[in-house]
Amino acid sequence: MKRTLIYLAAAAAMAGCSLIPTYEKPAAPVDAAYPQGDAYKGAAAAGAQTPPAVELGWRDYFADPRLKRLIEVALENNRDLRVAALNVDAYRAQYRIQRADLFPEVGATGQGTRQRVPADLSSTGQRVISSQYGVSLGTTAWEIDLFGRLRSLSEAALEQYFASEEARRSTQISLVASVANAYLTMRADEANLKVTRETLGTYERTYNLTKRSFEEGIASRLDLRQSQTQVENARASLARYTRLVAQDANALTLLLGASMPMDLPEGLGLDQKLVADVPAGVPSDLLQNRPDILSAEHRLKSANADIGAARAAFFPRIALTASGGTGSRQLSGLFDAGSGTWLFSPQITVPIFTAGSLRASLDYAKIQKDINIATYEKTVQSAFREVSDGLAARGTFTDQLDAQLRLVEASRDYFQLAEGRYRTGVDSYLTLLDAQRQLFTAQQALIDARLNQLTSEVNLYKALGGGLNEVTGAPAPDAGTTTGSTSQAGKSAS
Repeated sequence: MKRTLIYLAAAAAMAGCSLIPTYEKPAAPVDAAYPQGDAYKGAAAAGAQTPPAVELGWRDYFADPRLKRLIEVALENNRDLRVAALNVDAYRAQYRIQRADLFPEVGATGQGTRQRVPADLSSTGQRVISSQYGVSLGTTAWEIDLFGRLRSLSEAALEQYFASEEARRSTQISLVASVANAYLTMRADEANLKVTRETLGTYERTYNLTKRSFEEGIASRLDLRQSQTQVENARASLARYTRLVAQDANALTLLLGASMPMDLPEGLGLDQKLVADVPAGVPSDLLQNRPDILSAEHRLKSANADIGAARAAFFPRIALTASGGTGSRQLSGLFDAGSGTWLFSPQITVPIFTAGSLRASLDYAKIQKDINIATYEKTVQSAFREVSDGLAARGTFTDQLDAQLRLVEASRDYFQLAEGRYRTGVDSYLTLLDAQRQLFTAQQALIDARLNQLTSEVNLYKALGGGLNEVTGAPAPDAGTTTGSTSQAGKSAS
């Protein structure tokens, strides 16, 4: 018995050996700096006095009070965010289940048996009535983790839990940006609807004047039909933007996860300062600030731990089953002296022939790690591209909007001059028709350009990891190893 205890002590000392490969973070497959060129002039320097996007709270980034209220409702009710949070709880539970395998499962058992054997079946030729009672406390097939198989599986589950938490953060950031973009799209369609309604009124007045001139023999039938086509085109646009505004409201309601609040404050106009400028930083910041990148890295670490479990499967497994208790033929004598019982049953399993399944399992684990490396690198590259696109938009939209605004002003003046010259008979109706069409097109293009500028800024804020904090300087929600050690986070998960 003493020798057995020595063996057990040695086995316990060896437990904790790990065959997990040393983790090496893949090198970032992107340049050390964002692109330079005409499209990026002044883009990186914009917002130099503003905190980084990851620290800037969405309440401080967005200026529109109506949008802030909508984001607040979405964070409380959106179903995708709710599912992401539940997935975190599910992965936490899975980690706790896997971690429990490291410890022996102890259970207490009480049993009683009373049996009657007929005389013709009894070895004594007489009827026998026997009783047996017992109480025991023991473990069932506890595996001593000599080569770290169970610890590797536990670490893989822990990293999956961390990945799910980062995925929840990424879902929240995406939700904030999606609500903002949906709201801005609705405001732009509302602005287009207003412009279309005003333009339709102008076209109808022109049509009525042309119709009277036609009836008096001054205008031609061609002028009348050309004026009518303008009216019908505007009516078609009016129906289109009326539909888009309704559909935008439906899309926004889906993101909110609830009905549109009735107490929404007044919103700002598209021509006002709706978002703050944020500094771009450097690409290396993305590796620490983007939850989707952190999630991909945790999945890579999980795949790395699975290799350790696959390696450990090549080695023997030792399992212990032990119990101790008391037994008696009489219930009253269950705890009398000399009624003690015990059982100790060690078991060792050595893989000898597995038809290559263990080797295939190890190869599969290594392939999964390579897949996760490629996924991680693709995630980094996508993040780099999103930020670069945002910087290119920031560096060019200001000039585009200025030019578009001047075009609207020139088109409005052109329309007023063409209308006056047509009424006095100096120019043909084709000139007035062209001026009306150009003004309407320029006004729509200005609204679309402003929408594209705003959505590009929102997407840049998202690409830089912004949208997680509610207010600037507030700590982000707990996310496992983002700011702490693996062991500490593991304790919190358990």
